[in-house]
Amino acid sequence: MAQHKKVKVAVIGCGTISKIYMENLTTKFSIVDLVGCSDLISERSAARAETFGVKQMTNDEIYDDPEIEVVMNLTFPEAHYEVSKEALMAGKHVCVEKMMTVTMAEATELFCLAQEKNLLFGVAPDTFLGGGWQSARKYVDDGLIGRPISIAAVCTTNYSPNTPLFDVDPDYFFFPLHPGGGVPYDLGGYYLHNMINLLGSVRRVSGFGGNINPDRMYDNPHHPKYKEPFRVETETTIAGALEFENGCVGTILFSSDSSYFDSFSIHGSDGVLELFHPNFYSGDLILKRIESEPAPKFAPPSPPISQGPFVRGVMSEYKLPMLHGYLENNRGIGLADLAYALRNNRKPRVDAELGYHAFEIIHGINESCRTGQVYEMTSRCERPRMIAPAALVATAQEHMLDD
Repeated sequence: MAQHKKVKVAVIGCGTISKIYMENLTTKFSIVDLVGCSDLISERSAARAETFGVKQMTNDEIYDDPEIEVVMNLTFPEAHYEVSKEALMAGKHVCVEKMMTVTMAEATELFCLAQEKNLLFGVAPDTFLGGGWQSARKYVDDGLIGRPISIAAVCTTNYSPNTPLFDVDPDYFFFPLHPGGGVPYDLGGYYLHNMINLLGSVRRVSGFGGNINPDRMYDNPHHPKYKEPFRVETETTIAGALEFENGCVGTILFSSDSSYFDSFSIHGSDGVLELFHPNFYSGDLILKRIESEPAPKFAPPSPPISQGPFVRGVMSEYKLPMLHGYLENNRGIGLADLAYALRNNRKPRVDAELGYHAFEIIHGINESCRTGQVYEMTSRCERPRMIAPAALVATAQEHMLDD
């Protein structure tokens, strides 16, 4: 079989996160040919272009280039809609940083536009394609914890920056306190994509919370707006309940108003799998199971010890090995998978259905917070196809995406 023709890609948005994306897209994935980048701040795109040996371009130049097939949209959330729509209208496939957009109406429009134009529309985060999460998926699918019953996630941190540079200019724009930010959007997608990867789509959600601390003040005396008020225009703390279509239930607590804490675990009839932070591609997977009673070494006591109607047994912990590759920071693996999907005429694992469904979960919980009613999900998605386990190392790992 002949080698695949490389997929030419251009990045729009050359902020902080673009560095690791462009580094990976130029060194890790043979299917990708990163050819250009653009940014509203030309100095930033010029610097990235020089660093990674690509062409500095404008957005229009990217849209008008017939050889560029995919746009990697790394702009801040409020710009996701405009850039993704322009790229789709220009006939480009799109992969966008989390989340898809800022409002449900915008997300629905883009989702339908991609379907109408028969274009691929991938949505980050793609950490669920990392070796740790693919291994977790296989362990759960193989029954290591028995029948999955529930899943729970807590992610709290404090998005109250008090530096003298907070939001003073575009280089210090703190998007998590703007629409589409906050932990529910900024980090919530990581948990939700992995929940869907493990358990499938969600039927109903409900929740409490929302924007519980909207009115704030610049509190650093060195800030040019010291003691001036500002308003946070995004949901910052939500507690939600999820009912999955397979019968499992889940809970989430996401907050950007409190001190740092994270916890993630899936619970089955025969054991518990403690997971790691889904912002990472691998980490410790801890299996907790009740051990079988060992065979007696001596004659049983006489008279035998009576047992009640319920015996708890002994809970043991095991650190499980990784069964898949891509264990380090592999931002861009979702785009690489999308590129192989394009060449192999298959569904990408970061398909728009996944990103849209995850976005609607947050939207539905926020609606429940507002109305006090259970929200019935309108979207469905398939679990992304698992990457096959393999012992391949280094760049040979990419072979497992070519399926």
